[in-house]
Amino acid sequence: MSKVLVTGSSGFIGGYIVEELLSKGHEVVGIDNYSKYGPVKKSYDDNPNYRLVVGDVEDTPLMTELLSDVDHFIAGAALIGGISYFHTYAYDLIARNERIIASSVDAALAAHKLGRLKKVTYMSSSMVFESTDRWPSKEGDERLIPPPLSSYGFQKLAVEYFARAAWDQYKLPYTILRPFNCVGIGESRALGDVEIDSGNVKLAMSHVVPDLVQKVLKGQNPLHILGEGDQVRHYTYGGDLARGIVLSLEHPDAVNNDFNLSTPEGHTVKQLAEVIWSKINGPDVPLALTSDEGFEYDVKKRVPDTSKAKAILGFEATTKLEDMLDEVIPWIKNAIAEGNI
Repeated sequence: MSKVLVTGSSGFIGGYIVEELLSKGHEVVGIDNYSKYGPVKKSYDDNPNYRLVVGDVEDTPLMTELLSDVDHFIAGAALIGGISYFHTYAYDLIARNERIIASSVDAALAAHKLGRLKKVTYMSSSMVFESTDRWPSKEGDERLIPPPLSSYGFQKLAVEYFARAAWDQYKLPYTILRPFNCVGIGESRALGDVEIDSGNVKLAMSHVVPDLVQKVLKGQNPLHILGEGDQVRHYTYGGDLARGIVLSLEHPDAVNNDFNLSTPEGHTVKQLAEVIWSKINGPDVPLALTSDEGFEYDVKKRVPDTSKAKAILGFEATTKLEDMLDEVIPWIKNAIAEGNI
C-alpha cells in the first residue's frame, strides 16, 4: 500500500482521513501544529502505521523532507471554522492559508522531482461556489461564475489555481476535492474562538450542527437560528467524505481532475433544527424558533452536483442525517459535560 502525508492530520476532517487511510492498510505520516485546538489525542496515535510530526506546514524545508519519502500528499491543513469565523478572521484566513498552500506546493514540487511523490490531493471547499447563480453546482462552474465574496471562499478558489498552475508549469499531478458541510465528531472549542451570544447560550465559532445540538441540549427554548432558517445545506458525514478522498487517491481517472464530495440530500436549517429537536426532546415536544441576525457570507444555497464523483470514482455519500446525529448528539453531550464545548 502507499505511504501518505496528511497535513492537518489532528484536525476535524483530517481525523477521518487518517482513520480511513489506516483502515485500508496505508502507511500515514501526519503533520499538525495544534494551532486550532491545542494538543489532542486521536484513536490512531499508537497505530504502528501512523507517525505524527508536530510541526508547521509553513516550514517548507520540513515539508520537503517529509514529502521526499511518500507516494501521496493530501494537502488538508488550513485555518477553517464556521460562518462567524469567516468574518472574525477575514484577513488571517486568506493570509495564513496562502502561506500554507504556497509552502505545501513548493515542497511538493521539490519532492516530485526526486521521483517518488505521485500526486497532490488538494482539499478545496464548497465555498468556491459561494457566488453561484445556478444549482446544483457542478464541477467547472467555479470558473464560470463570479468569484467568492468571502476571503475564505476566495482563498479556497486560489488553492485550485495553485493545483492547476503547478501542473501547467511543472507537471505536478493533482486531484481537487470539494467537501460539502462535514458533520461528525471530534470538533472541540478552538483556541481562538470568540464567544457569540445566541439567546441564553454563548456559542463558539463552530458549525451549525454542533451549535444547534448544544443549544437544544442546554434547554434553549425558543431555539435560536441564524437568519430565517431557509439556508440549504448538504450535511455530509465525515466518514463518507474520508472514503471519497481515499478512493480518489490512486484512481487513474482522478488524476488532474476535480470532484464535489457530498450527499445529494439537502436540508434547510429549519429542517435540521426540527430533526435535532425531535432527536433530543422527542417528537411530541413542540419546537419554537426565533431568528438571530444572519451573517453576510451565510450563503442561501449550497447545492452540489454529485454525479461526477459517482460516475468516475464510484463514490456516494450514503449516511443519512438522522444517523449522523445519533453519533454526534452523544458526543456533544459528553463534550459539554467535560467543558470542551
